[in-house]
Amino acid sequence: MMIRSIAVAVLLLGAPALAQDKGSLNPRPLPPLANPNDPALAAKELFGRQQAPANLSARSIGGYARGCVAGATALPIDGETWQVMRLSRNRNWGHPQLIAYLERLSRRVPQVNGWPGLLVGDIAQPRGGPMITGHASHQIGLDADIWLTPMPERRLSRLEREEMSATNVVRADWLDVDPRVWTPQHQALLKAVASERSVARVFVNPAIKKALCRDAGADRSWLTKIRPTYGHNYHFHIRLACPSGAVGCSDQDPPPPGDGCGADLAYWFKPEVMNPRPGPPRPPLTLAQLPAECRSVLVAP
Repeated sequence: MMIRSIAVAVLLLGAPALAQDKGSLNPRPLPPLANPNDPALAAKELFGRQQAPANLSARSIGGYARGCVAGATALPIDGETWQVMRLSRNRNWGHPQLIAYLERLSRRVPQVNGWPGLLVGDIAQPRGGPMITGHASHQIGLDADIWLTPMPERRLSRLEREEMSATNVVRADWLDVDPRVWTPQHQALLKAVASERSVARVFVNPAIKKALCRDAGADRSWLTKIRPTYGHNYHFHIRLACPSGAVGCSDQDPPPPGDGCGADLAYWFKPEVMNPRPGPPRPPLTLAQLPAECRSVLVAP
């Protein structure tokens, strides 16, 4: 069942199960492209080779799974209440509003649930766009992965940041959370994030959504933003709405009304959903399939 559940994740969000793959202390640069102007070339090959942001005004361009980001800023790898993981991926870049939000959120965490801070996973590449490995989303600098593991009260070494794993909070049968590791602190953090006005979605494993539905109590208004999807058993995924007044940034439709704890959640536990038949792989996006402005983002200094 684990393998098949990961297959669902691959189809839905571009293999978020890869989030716990180890990094490298000595990452090797990708080789030059033989023909970077080939119209059939996958856009991920172009964006994956960009090591610095585009020197343009900050803009999220396109949709979460089909776009790019101009003027991205980096979340510093160390803060008093956060640490960035998997530094070799160079994916700690995002729209300035997301970076500011993550810093604010992390400073609140000790009061929200008692954790010393957050361990931050993938945000986006320096210019966003499709990734060679990992996610299908995280393209416009408004998505961020937060590990379901509290930040320790010490600075992690570079080796630890590349090789340690987050905590899998889901039971081995994938039907519920693991009571040995799931805590009220996890719920408190997810509730705080989902209650933020600027947050459009919070993606978690269906078993986590089940636990939140069971234990939420009388205040259930925040649950609508908690959306189940496979692959999010080690981390949760924050998605901000497009910045106010942003031109060319495509928001998702609002979540359906209600707390999402009924038939919507039950769907994810159907045998055919938990054990899907593998389908053909999706062809990778080309540059021509992204917004036209993304070409300017690629070639900008």
